[in-house]
Amino acid sequence: MAITIALNTEHFHNLDVSPVKSVISQLLTEGAIASSEQQLNFTINYNRDPQDPRELSEIPEVRLWFIRLDSLYPWLPFLLNWKEGELARYTAMLVPHQFHRTEGVQYNPEALEIFLMQKIFVLRKWLHQQGISSKSRLMSMSQMLGYDLAEEFFSSIPEED
Repeated sequence: MAITIALNTEHFHNLDVSPVKSVISQLLTEGAIASSEQQLNFTINYNRDPQDPRELSEIPEVRLWFIRLDSLYPWLPFLLNWKEGELARYTAMLVPHQFHRTEGVQYNPEALEIFLMQKIFVLRKWLHQQGISSKSRLMSMSQMLGYDLAEEFFSSIPEED
């Protein structure tokens, strides 16, 4: 069941995350978080000058909106549709990067590593609270971002209270 959230310029300019809040609230009420894994897509309609060469992740208002969203739902990568590029786009909104014509998005390596480790810790705890196994999911997420985490890494993390 794909979930698409439409966002427009006003959402970004007003830091209005209500479209996401309503979807998440419904999923939580229905107990459908686990079954919505990797189902979330964003359709972004941001008005800008046709001559503006920037990617959406280079627009400060759009990035700020995603930073606000991430502060409210730091576990959101669990819901993002990785196969459709939503994890990569979400990461680009939060991690400094550059675009290369031939190589695509090139994240700042240190910033990406900090982002990934923070997400690993947040998601591991959140998935545990949801009763969802986490190690393979987190290993897959790290691989999507270019990292191969050893299984031993997960055993080195203390169990959550």
